Amino acid sequence: MCENKLNIAVIGCSTMGKLHMQGVINKGANLYAICDTAEEPLEALKKEFNVSLAVKDYRELVNLPELNAAVIVTPDKLHLEMTEAFLRAGKDVLCEKPMALTVEECEYMMRVEQETGKKLMIGQVCRCTPAFVMAKEMIDAGRIGDLIFVESEYAHNYTRARGADDWRVDPDRHGVIGGGCHAIDLLRWIAGDPTEVYAHANHKSLLDWPVDDTTIAIYKFPNDVMGKVFVSIGCKRNYTMRSVFYGTKGTIICDNTSPTITLFEEVEGDHKSYTKPQELPVEVNNHNITAEIDAFVSALQGEIDLPVTSMEGASTVAVCCATVESAKVHQPVRIRYPEL
Repeated sequence: MCENKLNIAVIGCSTMGKLHMQGVINKGANLYAICDTAEEPLEALKKEFNVSLAVKDYRELVNLPELNAAVIVTPDKLHLEMTEAFLRAGKDVLCEKPMALTVEECEYMMRVEQETGKKLMIGQVCRCTPAFVMAKEMIDAGRIGDLIFVESEYAHNYTRARGADDWRVDPDRHGVIGGGCHAIDLLRWIAGDPTEVYAHANHKSLLDWPVDDTTIAIYKFPNDVMGKVFVSIGCKRNYTMRSVFYGTKGTIICDNTSPTITLFEEVEGDHKSYTKPQELPVEVNNHNITAEIDAFVSALQGEIDLPVTSMEGASTVAVCCATVESAKVHQPVRIRYPEL
């Protein structure tokens, strides 16, 4: 651990921005500055966290010599502009998901990272969700044998979650890219990079939105593993990312909001063992931003490698974009992964 605290700015004073601010403090770094174009949340969080520097324009922070890093928690369309500005100013960056809205934008951000020599981490928080972490650990340990089929869903009713100034209601921000990237990144993390996707979509719930609100996609993963992702931003139910992992020796059922994981596990010599579900306790931490910030700061201090690199973030965007394209053209699409 470095004795000198890192000075970090958080750009965006939404609920997610507040979680990042708390994560910075929990890690023991210095919440040096905050930024938002909306004065009310900016002033409220300045007071709550006792931050001396609170500005409405992120450009006022970019060239501050005391600033070490920026955490960008803003509408997706702003990610490229803000990330480039801080990287070119010599600051490391944690950019929330999705990295950007196109593969080309992601590739540009990766080139800027390479040119500047600074670190760019993408905030794919499902990799910090306790239930998903436990599931991956069990899969990697061989508890359910070889994977056969994996599935995840992003079911989140956006009816009253349009975002400040309706930033989510954007023809360039498809629900698969903006929200479904959670489920897609989770399956990539566990099963590897899919090569092909075949998707279907409809538009029956959020009729005043410019994009399809429900999508289902089938993927070809490495090692002959099949996968499925369901995304709905108009479904009438509580938010969930229910995920199931089927293996040759067992099955794991989990989500991001339940206090248990269900494990069906085959025990040698007991031909009915797999029919007896085990309920394994797990911490409920749907948006474990503290762990995400902890990993970012630890990487900046040289204690660990960057856990979610720009290539990882860009690859998830690539799968998302191919999914949207497949649903549009009504045929399978080969996934084009980013290149530097």
